[in-house]
Amino acid sequence: LRFLFNSTNKYQVSVHWLPEENQHLLVMKGAPERIMDRCSSILIEGEVKDMPADSEYRAQFNTAYAELGGMGERVLGFCHSFLDKEKFPQGFAFDNEEVNFPLEGLTFVGLMAMIDPPRANVPEAVNKCKHAGIKVIMVTGDHPITAAAIAKNVGIITEDVAENTGTGAAVVNGATLKDMTKKDLDGLIAKHREIVFARTSPQQKLIIVEAFQRAGQIVAVTGDGVNDSPALKKADIGIAMGIAGSDVSKEAADMILLDDNFASIVTGVEEGRLIFDNLKKSIAYTLTSNIPEISPFLFFIILSIPLPLGTVCILFIDLGTDLWPAISLAYEKAESDIMLRQPRDPVQDRLVNERLISVSYGQIGMIQASAGFFTYFVIMAENGFLPGILLGLRESWDDRNDNALVDSYGQEWSYSDRKELEYTCHSAFFVSIVIVQWADVIICKTRKLSVFKQGMNNWVLNTGIMFETALAAFLCYTPGMDMALRVYP
Repeated sequence: LRFLFNSTNKYQVSVHWLPEENQHLLVMKGAPERIMDRCSSILIEGEVKDMPADSEYRAQFNTAYAELGGMGERVLGFCHSFLDKEKFPQGFAFDNEEVNFPLEGLTFVGLMAMIDPPRANVPEAVNKCKHAGIKVIMVTGDHPITAAAIAKNVGIITEDVAENTGTGAAVVNGATLKDMTKKDLDGLIAKHREIVFARTSPQQKLIIVEAFQRAGQIVAVTGDGVNDSPALKKADIGIAMGIAGSDVSKEAADMILLDDNFASIVTGVEEGRLIFDNLKKSIAYTLTSNIPEISPFLFFIILSIPLPLGTVCILFIDLGTDLWPAISLAYEKAESDIMLRQPRDPVQDRLVNERLISVSYGQIGMIQASAGFFTYFVIMAENGFLPGILLGLRESWDDRNDNALVDSYGQEWSYSDRKELEYTCHSAFFVSIVIVQWADVIICKTRKLSVFKQGMNNWVLNTGIMFETALAAFLCYTPGMDMALRVYP
């Protein structure tokens, strides 16, 4: 018979027939405290001795258990019992559903400690999480002493463990958690920065997840067993183990960790932040040019001035010069402080928010539009049309029958000459936007750091700047473009 281990009983039983002894031997292993509770005697140097509740052997057991667990070692307890030959003869039908054999009054055999050391990169990963504002909570079935020792080794616990007062680290036993109300658990989470839950069941993992979600946290949970599935499903991000995980846990999870390595989760967080940052940068860069593209038409309609920028040039910007730099921002490397920032607010700090709109449209976009209009008014003024005379001039400017339009200096302009000047302004406005977009793409390279710290090592972006410059020069100075696309040098 084999009575499999489960997280509720925390022990495993098997019964074996001994032909030489002509009787059955029951052996049990599991959590040491559970094993000790089921023993009434102890095996000392081959001799079975009684072990009452106040026995010094139990005190020695607790001392050894605490010492081994304090070194971060996982401890198993062992006991056995020779079953009565008459009650349990050979061929007896043992039943692990309706238990028909003794599980109490056993003989304690001893303890065995084994160490399952965390991977070498886990302490660094935990430290990265803490600097990134990510709280790492340990939920384990190990004894609280062992759990606390392991947590200290990897940096999950860095403060003294608080008993009933203080805001330091807390180690909570599953038995204690069972008696806690939702309010008590919420208070515990709010009070302590570092928490380890020990001797917990998979069902309690779900309770812990729900408590952190009530506190407004985004919760990621790792699990590998069938019983972990509810917690994985409930979590904002369920992470199943790819090697040790069960099929049920993998189906319930949002993500599967192929190497079962905690450090890979931290790498994933860093990559996620990088993708979010680069998307935000690309959107900010793309949105900025909308203002210098739209404002010429607004001025054309509202102030009735000759059109500063044509639709063909706008297409050149959107489908030509802006395309490569916008894509190149996806290749930007992570800023050095990316894992030193606090997690973003999922409500306020969205991909496109008020701050991004105000910077792109209200600040950089307005500066770019000003640069374009400055170029436009300078060219018009150099050719005789001062800014004051341009207001309200649109109707006369676009009149095909008016070939003697007088400028600020009394010069007469034919319709074709006026249009040639207008198309020259379109080209100048277009080039102005290209030039200010150089600055814009460099501005968008970083969200927090100086560009001098980030450097100009993104050669996709550097090539994009050269490409848009070359394209603008090609469109403006290639012979025939003035006739084909009405772009004048």
